[in-house]
Amino acid sequence: MNEGPSTSGPVRRSFWGRLGQMLAGEPRNQADLLEELRLAASNGLITRDTLAMVEGALEVSGLRVADAMVPRAQMVMIPADASFAQVLATVTESGHSRFPVHGEDKDEILGVLLAKDLLRFHDRSVDFRCPACCVRPR
Repeated sequence: MNEGPSTSGPVRRSFWGRLGQMLAGEPRNQADLLEELRLAASNGLITRDTLAMVEGALEVSGLRVADAMVPRAQMVMIPADASFAQVLATVTESGHSRFPVHGEDKDEILGVLLAKDLLRFHDRSVDFRCPACCVRPR
């Protein structure tokens, strides 16, 4: 009779693989970690949202800076003295969600405007003063 691990099916292979990993103490690589997290999600130990968040974080960690950042020449920026109508037009035309707000020149970054912060001005644009109203410090 064969006492060793059987490779006759995925269930047994998975069992022996998990047993070996459990004895080793922790995942050996990113693929092992993701497998454990997916197993935890399928067993209800973590939520699907948590799993998606961790998977996304692991994907981002593999990116280069050039993959995640926009070149300066292509940045959509908002001048600090822009009116609500100008800011709204820039936001809707670009489709971005974050905008550097600059002073006299584009090297003077005062903060970052988040598109969602404009929602509170939808019916009273007269109260809008960029950057004081909704620019987050950099």
